[in-house]
Amino acid sequence: MPSQNPGVFRDFTSDFGVTFHEIDLHAGDDIPNLENFDGLWVMGGSMNTSDEDEYPWLKEEKNIIRNAVCEMKMPFFGFCLGHQLFAEALGGEVGPSEKPEIGIFRIAPTANGIGHPLIADLPTEPGWVNAHLREVVRPPKTATVLASSKNCANHVMALDSHAFSCQFHPEVCSHTVANWLKIPGIPETLKDIVGETGYAHFQTSIAENLPKLATAAKSLFRNWITIVYGK
Repeated sequence: MPSQNPGVFRDFTSDFGVTFHEIDLHAGDDIPNLENFDGLWVMGGSMNTSDEDEYPWLKEEKNIIRNAVCEMKMPFFGFCLGHQLFAEALGGEVGPSEKPEIGIFRIAPTANGIGHPLIADLPTEPGWVNAHLREVVRPPKTATVLASSKNCANHVMALDSHAFSCQFHPEVCSHTVANWLKIPGIPETLKDIVGETGYAHFQTSIAENLPKLATAAKSLFRNWITIVYGK
């Protein structure tokens, strides 16, 4: 979706020699031949992984993820909905969050995630931006959960050394939240969950912490690049 783009990661492309070719499935774009690309990122979206009747491209997207990750061994990174689609594509399960996370939340390594190069040197403050009502409730058997929060057991997931995903939104930049809040029904849903005061704090806390969030996102990007491409 236009509101779920690579965000702040666009600012790092020249530093890492990366070019994004952005596809908006919600707008009807076709998925290109992945053999022409070096990696696959799947961003977020306001829909659920189960909404295949309303958004039939979700089924194709899961098939593409499965083929890219399992058959092509393509470097992969999924974010929020992309994290959930990654889980379902590999046989995991997504369901409602018992405690939805709206705002900035800290994550911590699991026993399997301690020292993992994707997250080992990431700052703990202020945390990561979240806006999810659903989450991965059963990870794929082939995947490893690397990090969790106090409310969400599966925040970062890995498959071998080429495919990773996270429930949070590291891509958040100056325009991200404003674009989220333009999605029909999103402001009302957030207010129902956190109230008017929490809704206002959700916006101000992110705006105040954007520099720190960008620094953390750049470290995450560097780690992913180093792991999957060896540079």
